[in-house]
Amino acid sequence: MKYKDSRLPINERVEDLLEQMTLEEKVGQLNQKMYGWNAYMKTENGIELTEAFKEHVALGKGMGALYGLFRSDPWSAVTYENGIPTEDNVKVSNMIQQYVKEHTRLGIPVLLSEECPHGHQALDGTVIPTNIGVGSTWNPELMEKAYKHVALEIQLRGAHVGLISTLDLLRDSRWGRSEECYSEDPYLASNMTKAAVTGLQGRPDEEEYPRIAAVLKHFAAQGAGEGGLNAGTVAIGERELREIHLPGMKAGVEAGALGCMAAYNEIDGVPCHANARLLTEILRAEWGFKGIVMADGTAVDRLNMMTGSYEKSGALALQSGVDLSLWDVSFTQLAGAVKKGFVEEQYVDEAVRRVLTLKFSLGLMDQTFSEMNNKKVVVGSDEFKKVNLQVARESIVLLKNQDQILPLNKKTKKIAVVGPNADQIYHQLGDYTAIQAPNKGKTILEGIIDQSEGNVSFAKGCSVRGTSKEGFEEAIQLAREADVVVAVIGGSSARNFDINFDINGAAIVSGNPSDMDCGEGVDVADLSLGGVQEKLIYELSQTGTPVIAVLIQGRPHAISSILEHCQAIICGWYPGQEGGTAIGEVIFGDVNPSGKLPVSIPRSSAQLPVYYNAKELSSQLRYLDMERAPLFSFGFGLSYTSFTYQRAYLPEDKLTVKELNNGKRIPVYVDIINSGTVEGAEVVQLYLKDVEASVTRRTKVLRGFKKLLLSPGERKTVSFDIGKEDLSLWNQQMNEVVEPGVFHVMIGGSLESTIQLELTVLE
Repeated sequence: MKYKDSRLPINERVEDLLEQMTLEEKVGQLNQKMYGWNAYMKTENGIELTEAFKEHVALGKGMGALYGLFRSDPWSAVTYENGIPTEDNVKVSNMIQQYVKEHTRLGIPVLLSEECPHGHQALDGTVIPTNIGVGSTWNPELMEKAYKHVALEIQLRGAHVGLISTLDLLRDSRWGRSEECYSEDPYLASNMTKAAVTGLQGRPDEEEYPRIAAVLKHFAAQGAGEGGLNAGTVAIGERELREIHLPGMKAGVEAGALGCMAAYNEIDGVPCHANARLLTEILRAEWGFKGIVMADGTAVDRLNMMTGSYEKSGALALQSGVDLSLWDVSFTQLAGAVKKGFVEEQYVDEAVRRVLTLKFSLGLMDQTFSEMNNKKVVVGSDEFKKVNLQVARESIVLLKNQDQILPLNKKTKKIAVVGPNADQIYHQLGDYTAIQAPNKGKTILEGIIDQSEGNVSFAKGCSVRGTSKEGFEEAIQLAREADVVVAVIGGSSARNFDINFDINGAAIVSGNPSDMDCGEGVDVADLSLGGVQEKLIYELSQTGTPVIAVLIQGRPHAISSILEHCQAIICGWYPGQEGGTAIGEVIFGDVNPSGKLPVSIPRSSAQLPVYYNAKELSSQLRYLDMERAPLFSFGFGLSYTSFTYQRAYLPEDKLTVKELNNGKRIPVYVDIINSGTVEGAEVVQLYLKDVEASVTRRTKVLRGFKKLLLSPGERKTVSFDIGKEDLSLWNQQMNEVVEPGVFHVMIGGSLESTIQLELTVLE
């Protein structure tokens, strides 16, 4: 049989296999119905496959994919007691494959798909900072290294697919999944998406390519839901979609992404899982995407509100471009849908081709699984730990440093550490996090103790969401006796076993004693700090002891009420397992903070939306009762040194539309000097503004950035290239074109501090 001959091209093998499949076998390849943790059970004799797994294999005459075999968290209820020991992961993955091979007619292996939003969500998986912190690094090269290690951890266990959030833009920070967004800006997010794809999959010229298949989620515009509500309606037109929400996936396609996941939301009345314009015309026909489109959990079944039946919902999603289901009933009914004429079998064939092509590309069809059963899995390498620590360091953003109170002297005699996030490892890890082994990772309190040569005391003070002030007295007394207070506050996406969960795993927190105020399903109306944290900060400030606030959070909270009461504010986001070490290093000056905000921090929830790249208006709109500008702007971040920008120039300040269309690019240069006294890394940012256009344009758009390390007194020249893609717009006919006119070119260390040049595009 040709499909078993590894010497033949993949497309020939796929076609040979497809010709031999019955309709029912084809449909089986499009299903990912069961939760992976239900496929096994831990017994006295070791791990055994469940009857439920065997029934699913029989039902589909095979299995397209199995989600979350190694997943661990309160929703799956997988812990170290009942989960698969890491060293046995390969053995169990091989048990899955061996069973399918021996109990199906064609023996097609199963794709094992795993969550890796910020590290593999499995027992012993390495947890890196969540995406909003990753965006703050402005360092795609570093992130490519981190994602390579994530891929290796997944691959070592015997899994093949990594589901990773890269496509959501943070347009409303009330959204609980804000932590999964790289940025509010499509250019920054697109560059991080490329890093994720390249890191997870590898490069085509590498010996082992692909390592795993990256499935990018969510396509598209899920971060723009009305009211900041998860899976909410997205009320935007095609121009907004094209300018803001599609560039990330386009960048992923260009980087070679092998998969994407459709989003829960609808756009202009059409759910993404039923949006052929999005999934077929734009993604495949316009961009040339060849990979698979996976459904989000139970999303196809949600189409029943439109179709009235599972068969019709499955048919609609399949015709629209969905290839592989996730826990849906609808795709299990596709054979019936074909027989009843709801969908033509050719759509089934096209989806199966894509699934089989992925399996062949990953080498599944040529593996001899039994030979790998004795392989012991070890994850969490020392090299990955070093990379993870560097990511945490660069994700930290210094927002305020009054009178240069930071860095602290390590000999500071008495330091009072207070706050609900100071000594809670789960609070700094984010949502989609596995159960952690004891003593893995460091809390902020531990990081401070490691660095300090003085006396460090601790009092929790309050919880994240609770209203009790019972702990205030102890915290205030410590503050009175201390030379400085480090208040570790913010939010939490930490799930616990008391939380209820929706059918797709989203948390249902209302009325629950958990501290969880962020994460999937945990949207808020008010961006103020939860519980009585603001009151705690005020009371601490009244002692007269300087207060340094450390924000551990998954979304940008509105912190206007604490700003004047803190001498310094550090935004640490969710910094991962090495976050405590990194923040301790920043506080005491072993590390100079270099993070820049990837999102705007609002003054109040009532300001929203507050993203920087809003449309230019002919008049200055303002509020009567509040400034319209954010509290801290996109691209902002302080350092322990200072940087001076000089001599920005364009060697050519005029070119024609024809030259741009023919590929000409214009360089722009700027000199940057470390004018301070310590070494530091700076993010040089390039913005453009289209001054003359046939449609309204945005106030500024990011079109370049570079991060560089400078010693005191060191000068470097930084260059950028500006080309057609940077200057083009979607005109009134929705064609992407370059129009003649004037452009402002702005370059500097933040959105608000730039040198402006002028570029003219001629007819």
